[in-house]
Amino acid sequence: MGRLRRTGFPALFLADFVGFVLGTTAALRGGMSRRSVATSVSRFLLTFVVAGLALGCSSGGPAADKPAQAAASSEPISLTLGAYTTPREAYGKSILPAFIAHYKQSKGRDVQFQESYLGSGAQARAIVGGFEADIAALSLEPDLKTIVDAGLITHDWKQGEHKGIVSRSVVVIGVRPGNPKNIKTWQDLAKPGVEVLTPNVRTSGGAMWNVAAIYGAAIRGHAGTAAGDSAAAIQLLGAILKNVKILDRSGRDSMLTFERGVGDAIITYENEILAGQSKGQKYEYVIPDATVSIENPVAVVDANVERHHSREAAAAFVQFLTTTDVQRAFARHGYRPVVPAIEAEFASKFPRPSQLFTVRDLGDWAALQKTLFAEGAAYDQAIAQRTGGAQ
Repeated sequence: MGRLRRTGFPALFLADFVGFVLGTTAALRGGMSRRSVATSVSRFLLTFVVAGLALGCSSGGPAADKPAQAAASSEPISLTLGAYTTPREAYGKSILPAFIAHYKQSKGRDVQFQESYLGSGAQARAIVGGFEADIAALSLEPDLKTIVDAGLITHDWKQGEHKGIVSRSVVVIGVRPGNPKNIKTWQDLAKPGVEVLTPNVRTSGGAMWNVAAIYGAAIRGHAGTAAGDSAAAIQLLGAILKNVKILDRSGRDSMLTFERGVGDAIITYENEILAGQSKGQKYEYVIPDATVSIENPVAVVDANVERHHSREAAAAFVQFLTTTDVQRAFARHGYRPVVPAIEAEFASKFPRPSQLFTVRDLGDWAALQKTLFAEGAAYDQAIAQRTGGAQ
């Protein structure tokens, strides 16, 4: 479930009130905790009353303006992070505290974060619907494009060495201890009697990566199918979806369902499995020979940083994500680094599948949206096998 978490004390003013209410309402519709929203609103109102009283005590003259300006420059900078669910711990426990310390040391200013975590697609829709995130950290490019198409991201977020990508992973198959169903390939997930978990592509970016991994492996001829045989790829995807026990709304929710003992196998991110294992979970995982490289983009949301006067800090945060220390932090949390030197450092932790491919090997996201995820395209044809023809 999405939630809003705070680090430090917010300093939001009247000009942001309408946007704040719209944003929290949109995030609530997207799944944020009602208690978190209520807490956020009450804190906002308390802060506004205190600020109003302070301003009311000012004489308004030049002598009074100078202390007010000094106080404003010493207030914490408030940044709102709208992220997808799976990197919650990487951000909350490691990356955000590191940036707060870094910014304080380099700029002499305190930063406080508000954090919201939802399924990637749901988070994108919440931001478009009014949730005023300064930074969008999503699972895949099409979800970021939703925000671009709404006119909220106006700069070229793909500029730079890493093209806006801050972390990677691969799609894997999580299995029960000892792998009792002897699952080794995508085809094994289509066998009768195998209960599979994967989230819903209509709400989860993780689900889209999962489907792209299976379809891509099949269409490239590495899943017991002939290369270029779209009918065979759809048939395999449909047979696997027919074995899906529950379509959760996010990758995180799907993983929690698996941890409750539901299902024989889960299609998920490698980092989710590694995170669970680090906490004592006993499940194992298989990396199919052919799987997709997951690429996770982050961008400043231009319309919101302009409104909040937070562009400089937000841009600094995005740049911070590809520094060596943060890339190591991502790796420790199970994400594959995008910086080559750090990738080499963790090579033993992250073996490279023999037939690893990217979305670009399937055309690009625009092409994949048309052939795989558009209405009536390959995914709809495959899911019809699960639902008996009902969409």
